[in-house]
Amino acid sequence: MVLIIILGILFFLALGTILYFVSVYNGLIVISRNIDKAWANIDVLLKQRYDEIPKLLKVCEGYMKYERETLEKITFARTACLQARTVGESAQAENQLSGALKTLFAVAENYPDLKANQNFMQLQQRVSYLESQIADRREFYNDSVNVYNIRIAQIPDMWVASMLKMAPKEFFKIAEEERKDVDIKFNFPK
Repeated sequence: MVLIIILGILFFLALGTILYFVSVYNGLIVISRNIDKAWANIDVLLKQRYDEIPKLLKVCEGYMKYERETLEKITFARTACLQARTVGESAQAENQLSGALKTLFAVAENYPDLKANQNFMQLQQRVSYLESQIADRREFYNDSVNVYNIRIAQIPDMWVASMLKMAPKEFFKIAEEERKDVDIKFNFPK
């Protein structure tokens, strides 16, 4: 009889351990998939912004004859964004593109005809709206990464995470040079 009780206790302890492991595993997987989903949502908005940039540049080219450097920076930054493979590379390229777009919009202030162009105004509003949405999605992504990284570092979740080789995820952060004010230079003809 005592043997049956001991075996019963061991069975329930083993079952409890297995259920706990499954529960922790499922929780970590949900968080990990939420990170992937958040990144995919950022990608959707980035694609929309990438699609708008050539249209914006096309409208600007006719007006901004002396701003070739600004337009080239945007083209270069857009290409870097499309070629980025990691979160870090993407963050760096995205920050360059955002800075170049801010410069473009600031320089556009010196071209009254461009500012009055309906296509430019619509594209500027669209890109600005997308920038705002991307910032919101980045925040959600980073929140998800933070929750995941905390969970895999806490006891007892860290034991499950280490058995499954779950590594910390990378935050979407800006480079130190991107924290500085944008230097705007006007290339007016002399």
